Amino acid sequence: MQVSGATSSGLVSDAIGAITRHIRQHDLMPGDRLPSEASLSKELNVSRTVVREAFRSLAAMQIIELATGKRATVSPIDHGAMSLIIEHGVHTDQINVQQIYDVRRTIETRIVTLAAIRRSDAEAADILAEAKAMRASAQHPEMLMEHDLAFHMALAKASKNPVFALIVGAFQGITRQTWPIGWKSRTTADRATR
Repeated sequence: MQVSGATSSGLVSDAIGAITRHIRQHDLMPGDRLPSEASLSKELNVSRTVVREAFRSLAAMQIIELATGKRATVSPIDHGAMSLIIEHGVHTDQINVQQIYDVRRTIETRIVTLAAIRRSDAEAADILAEAKAMRASAQHPEMLMEHDLAFHMALAKASKNPVFALIVGAFQGITRQTWPIGWKSRTTADRATR
């Protein structure tokens, strides 16, 4: 009997849900191994192909990591998937860059406040070093952009809230794409320095 695409898709979605529940119910942490494809196939009463597709989907969402010849493991959180969603939203005109800047400005105020309260001396030194590097690279926009991104990530990490680091990291891809446009609008040395 041949399984239709819609039925197969439903089985994969169900398997994704079952695997993520398994991670939660067994308190698996980053680096912990998941059951084998064969084991999950038997437990979920689906083919190994369905489990393999579920694993691929979860890996694409960066929830698990796959390596040839090794069992799947739980991934540490990463901003990659969120970054792809933001870039997709911009490139398909579902969100615009101004909306991203509105969100950034809102959360950056809170990030700075928390970083000022919670940062370590080493984190303060990193933040200051990136600020100095930004000023030193004022004549080299691409270098300035990289130091600016590192500056904001250092602040987010110093806030001690990993959600802020995820969000700031997720904005990096689209920022790299839109930075040259914004930089060209700074036509005077004073505006560039500011």
